[in-house]
Amino acid sequence: MSLPRTPAQTVGPFFDFALCARPASELVAADAAGAIRIEGALLDGAGAPVPDGMVEIWQANAAGRYAHPADERTEIALEEGFLGFGRSGTVNGGSFEFVTVKPGRVPWPEGGLQAPHLQVAAFARGLLKHVVTRIYFPDEEEANAADPLLSRLDESARSRLTAIAESDGLRFDIRLQGPEHTPFFAV
Repeated sequence: MSLPRTPAQTVGPFFDFALCARPASELVAADAAGAIRIEGALLDGAGAPVPDGMVEIWQANAAGRYAHPADERTEIALEEGFLGFGRSGTVNGGSFEFVTVKPGRVPWPEGGLQAPHLQVAAFARGLLKHVVTRIYFPDEEEANAADPLLSRLDESARSRLTAIAESDGLRFDIRLQGPEHTPFFAV
């Protein structure tokens, strides 16, 4: 006897009270040397804020080294206590925020260097699997132009992966769908 498949079920809502209960959005102190604030919103296809979502970042330190066992480049210093990982729940109907440092350039697996960037994962109800993207920095035009990943994208997609400079830091909105959606990567 064959039974029909059970329909898929969306995740959440549980980010706010479960996975984001302990603040983890300050990778460095706000008054630390080189600290930058990155703010944004998680938005649906209509541009409406997504409540009860979660955004995670992973990054190298300012010298370009990851706090990960696979990064064995001991010639590059790694600050004690810098994990290179942050998590922010969406608040006020979709807003997220991180305080961190701009990462240094890291090697591309096929040779050369990548532009400074943050790895980003976004989780939201309605998504069965998280989406992955990157944030690049607006003051790194030369490095961005030579970045092996960015150079494979058209100009419109490249611009949607670059944060916007604001008076008090950077802004990067994540649009899950629609004509101006954030480019996501298959990982």
